[in-house]
Amino acid sequence: MGTDGERLPTIVIVDDAVEVRTLVRTRLRLSRRLAVVGEGSSGQEAIDLARHLRPDLMLLDVSMPGMDGLEALPEVREQSPDTRVVMYSGFDEQGLAERTLELGATAFFEKASSLEGLVDDLLGLLDGEAAVRRTPSASRPTAAAVEPVLREHLERFREVFEDAAIGMATMTLSGRLVRANASLGQLTGRNVGDLIATSYAELAGPDGHLFDDALQSIVRGDRDVVQFEHRVVGGAPGSRRRLVSTLSSVRDAARRPLYLFLQVQDVSAQRQAEEELRLSEQRFRLLVETVQDYAIFMLDTEGRIASWNAGAQRIKGWTADEIVGQHFRRFYPPEVQAARHPEHELELAVRDGRYEEEGWRVRKDGTMFWAQVTITAVRDGDGELVGFAKVTRDNTERRRMEEEQSHFLAVTAHELRAPVGVLAGSASLLDQNWSELPDLERGELLRAMASSAGRLQRLLNDLLTASRIRSSALELDAEPFDLATSIERIVRSAHRFDDAGDIVVDVAAGLTALGDADRFAQMVENLLGNALRHGAPPVTISAEPSDDHVDVAVTDAGNGVPDNMRSRLFERFATSSDGGTGLGLYIVRALARAQGGDATYRGDDGAFVVTLPLAEPAPTPAVVR
Repeated sequence: MGTDGERLPTIVIVDDAVEVRTLVRTRLRLSRRLAVVGEGSSGQEAIDLARHLRPDLMLLDVSMPGMDGLEALPEVREQSPDTRVVMYSGFDEQGLAERTLELGATAFFEKASSLEGLVDDLLGLLDGEAAVRRTPSASRPTAAAVEPVLREHLERFREVFEDAAIGMATMTLSGRLVRANASLGQLTGRNVGDLIATSYAELAGPDGHLFDDALQSIVRGDRDVVQFEHRVVGGAPGSRRRLVSTLSSVRDAARRPLYLFLQVQDVSAQRQAEEELRLSEQRFRLLVETVQDYAIFMLDTEGRIASWNAGAQRIKGWTADEIVGQHFRRFYPPEVQAARHPEHELELAVRDGRYEEEGWRVRKDGTMFWAQVTITAVRDGDGELVGFAKVTRDNTERRRMEEEQSHFLAVTAHELRAPVGVLAGSASLLDQNWSELPDLERGELLRAMASSAGRLQRLLNDLLTASRIRSSALELDAEPFDLATSIERIVRSAHRFDDAGDIVVDVAAGLTALGDADRFAQMVENLLGNALRHGAPPVTISAEPSDDHVDVAVTDAGNGVPDNMRSRLFERFATSSDGGTGLGLYIVRALARAQGGDATYRGDDGAFVVTLPLAEPAPTPAVVR
C-alpha cells in the first residue's frame, strides 16, 4: 500500500545476479511508488511468478543460465497477458531491443543506464506510453566508479584497446563506428573523434561495397569472421595505402549478432613488394632465393610448378626435386580440387591480372595451414601470358591470435559490465540515501560492493598472471606451506565476497606441500569459483597425499563437464555457454606445471585436481572440517 493506503502497482524482478536484484529492488522500494512482490533468477522462475502473482510489471533479464529471458518471454505473456514485461539487459547494442519488442515485451531497458528515472519510466508504461528503449543519456548520467582499484583496472583494459599496434574499433550492426583507437585514426588519416558515427564503407571509398558485403554476411549469420582488403579514403595526398580489415561479430546466446568488432592492418608494403615482383622477373628471382617467410614460386601457363624457393620448402614441406613439374592443385584439400578451384584461380588471375584469397592449404605431411595467397599473371613485353607468380604465407597463427583477441576483448568487456554497474549503482544509492536505508539494506549494498570489487580483483589477477605466463615473466617463491591452513583461508575469503553456499573442506592436518602459497591460493580460488559458477552445491575441497605428491581436488554436485569440452578445458580462452574469460583453468594448469605439478580433470567423479610436490612424507590422517 502507498502512504495514503492506495494500492501500489506490483512488479517482479527476474535476474540471475543477486547484486543486481538487490540494487533494483532497493531503488524501487525507496520510491514508495511500486511494490516488489517477487524475485527470480531464471526464465522458468519468471514463468512461475507470472502465473502465481500476475504482477502489473515484470523486469526480466535477457541473459540467464538455463532458460533465458527471450525464451521465457512468450510464456510469461501467455501466463499473465496483462503484465507489462520490460526486458533488462547488459547488452546495449542495436537489434536486441527491437527483437524483444517483437516477442511481446513492452520496453527494453539497458543496465548501463542510470536508475534515477527507472520508476518514472516503469510507471509511464502503465499509463499507456509507447514501447521504449531506455539508454544512458546526459540527462541521466551513470554514476562514476569510486574504487581506486576499479579505476586502475578499467584503465588497464582501455590501454589494451587504445595502445594496440593495429587499428581497432567497435561498430553498430549498420557499420558505424562507436569507438576507435589511435592506430585506426593513423591508418585512415583521420582524427579519432572524427571517426565516431562514421560509416566504415565511406572510409573504404570505391571499395565500400566489400565492407557492405562482409557486413551483410555476418548479420545474416553466414559467417562469424570476414576478412577483406580495401583502399582507404582520407589519407595523405598521393597515398596508395591498402588495408586488410577483419570484421567479426559478438553474438548472444541465440547466435544473434549484438555488435561488431573490427581489426585493421596496413599491408601497403606487402602489396608494393608484390607489384614489384610482377614488373621485374629478375628481381623476383633474386628475392625468392632468400625469402623464408613466404612461399614464392613460379607456375607455367597450365599451373605446373616451375620454381621453388626456401620459404616454399619451409612452409609446405616439399623439396624442389619433389615438387617441381607437378600441378599446384596438390596444395589444396581434396574437395577443393574436385571443385576445380585451383584452375579457377588461374582463370581469374588471367582475367584480372591478380587473384588473392585466404584459405586452407595442405602440407606434404597432410597437415593443414591457413594461407594468404596471391597469384599474379606474368606477361612478356608483348602482353603474352608466360606463367604465374604465386606468393603464399602461413597465417595460421595470426588467424588464431586475431580470433582469440577479438573474442577475449568482447568477453572481458562483458565480464566487467556487471561488477562495474553494481559498484557504481550501490555507491550512488549509499551516497544519496544513506539516512533512509535500514542497516540491513546498507549491509547488503556494502556486501554487494565488496563482492563486485573482489570479482574485479580476481579478474585483474587472472589477466596479469596470463600476461606473465605468455611473456615467461612469472615469478614463483617455492616454500613448504600447510595445505589445511591455506585452504581454510581461501574458503573464508569466498564466503566473505560471494554467495558461496555449502563448501566442505576435507584435508589432513599437517599436510605440507612445496610450492608458492599465493599462487596455490590463486589456483584453488579459480577452481572454487568455477565450481560455484558452473556446478551445484555442495562444493568439496579435499587433499589426497601420495609418496612424493599431493592431489588437491575440487568437486561439486553438478553434472560435470560435457564430453565435447573436456579435451580443451585447460586451453587459453576455452569458454562454455555460461560465460567467463576462458583464462581460469588455463592459469591453473600453467601455475601447477611451473611448480613441478599439474592440473587435470577427473571424469569419473567430475573433480578438478591440482597436483603439487609434497614437502615431507604424508602425515597420519586427521580430518579437518
